[in-house]
Amino acid sequence: MVVVKSNNYKFITAKPFAPNLGAEIYGVDLSIPVPDEQFVEVQQAFLDYQVLFFKDQNVIPPEQHVLFGKRFGPLHAHPAAPTMKGQPEIFEIHATKDSKIANGEFWHSDVSCDEEPPLGTMLQIQIAPPCGGDTMFSNMYMAYDNLSKPLKSLVEGLTALHSSEHIYKGRYSDRGKSDQEIHCPEAVHPVVRTHPKTGRKALFINRTFTTRINELSESESDSVLEMLFKHAEHLDYQIRFRWSLNDMAFWDNRCCMHRAIWDYWPEERKGRRVTIKGERPV
Repeated sequence: MVVVKSNNYKFITAKPFAPNLGAEIYGVDLSIPVPDEQFVEVQQAFLDYQVLFFKDQNVIPPEQHVLFGKRFGPLHAHPAAPTMKGQPEIFEIHATKDSKIANGEFWHSDVSCDEEPPLGTMLQIQIAPPCGGDTMFSNMYMAYDNLSKPLKSLVEGLTALHSSEHIYKGRYSDRGKSDQEIHCPEAVHPVVRTHPKTGRKALFINRTFTTRINELSESESDSVLEMLFKHAEHLDYQIRFRWSLNDMAFWDNRCCMHRAIWDYWPEERKGRRVTIKGERPV
């Protein structure tokens, strides 16, 4: 199902990226404070399109990146990842020829293992490989909408455990963060959550963090989760974004998943990420 988006924008240009998800945003300079009239429309576009790609940008100063994020709410602190020197609210995404891993290689919603998972994430890429390094996004409203009625009846009454120890342990050791310095949260969330602003239902499971459906036996949980993972990752719900230097993407973790593709080794990719604190899923 394709949802008709609001096009009543006067102070920004929102160009739909694809029929199912996303919009490119033009006419907004994120390197300086965004005027209130533009900010209001950015807020609406965020709800309309789930992920926004701000094009034709300059490098966003770290302080301005933080201030823009805070206009959407208090900022979320990552429980494990190292932060930018002098800027504890910024998580630097960085992969080089010497990296053992790259961030976000599998489908996920950011830090869904937290009791209050992030509302949204803002990432600007400031070093890009000559090609590759795309990010994929998947529409979890559509994933829920396209379940059959019997499956909707089943999953709407279920909760799932989101864990992180298997992801975070040892992950940042090559960047100076030992396992003794990190926190590995886990939390129980509904398999289907209702977006607090749009009122729409979305699947809220992901292959990275979701480890168990609590109301089912282990074998039932494994089978149902694998079915839901494959369904949520279906091509029909996806887009694939190719970054240009200094693009900034802002995605809604409450209703979409994403996956960063590490296909550019040994080239380098680096960016700065600010994450906005969310609420307990319901």
